[in-house]
Amino acid sequence: MTADEIEALFTRESGDYVFARWGRPLAPVVFGVEDQTLGTVKGAIEAVCQLAGHEVVETDPELGANFMWFFFTDWAELPEVPGLDRLIQNLGPLVERLQAADANQYRVFRFDDAGAIQACFVFLRMDAHLSKVPAETLALSQVVQSFLLWSDLAFRARSPLAVAGDTTVLRPDIAGVIRAAYDPLMPVAAMDASHALRLAARVAPVS
Repeated sequence: MTADEIEALFTRESGDYVFARWGRPLAPVVFGVEDQTLGTVKGAIEAVCQLAGHEVVETDPELGANFMWFFFTDWAELPEVPGLDRLIQNLGPLVERLQAADANQYRVFRFDDAGAIQACFVFLRMDAHLSKVPAETLALSQVVQSFLLWSDLAFRARSPLAVAGDTTVLRPDIAGVIRAAYDPLMPVAAMDASHALRLAARVAPVS
């Protein structure tokens, strides 16, 4: 990918360049699914972590779980989750906006003092559309979109995934960006577009 293409992945609709990656190991927990789907989600997390050279742990010492997934059928279920309003600011108004937009997915990020991703909350309302998406595809897509703070425009026109035969896989160009972003020499957060030049210098296709 060129530096311009990478810059576009982290340039928001407002025109601001905003990049962040996880600054700590992922401690995932998944609610609202059966054991088989739970294994699929955790498998996708482990696969992307392996690509990035990042770590998965059982428990975050500060938060307990820092990568929380919620599967449900109605946004109205969220305010009923005990303690969720303490983790997500303005949960009530957020739910109202998502209901009004008829949204079927949403991600909330929290950041540490260095600007790195500290926690991510993935909300999936299993409507008719999402219910038709294979669990492996849905899990991988959500993990990829939670692994970096991508632009709100990054995947609006094109998915981060691709079909190879009968299998859905991560696009090699996006895999290369993720791997480059987690290079130990790269910053955990950036707000200057020159950061895209540094990523471009490290990007290589990942098979």
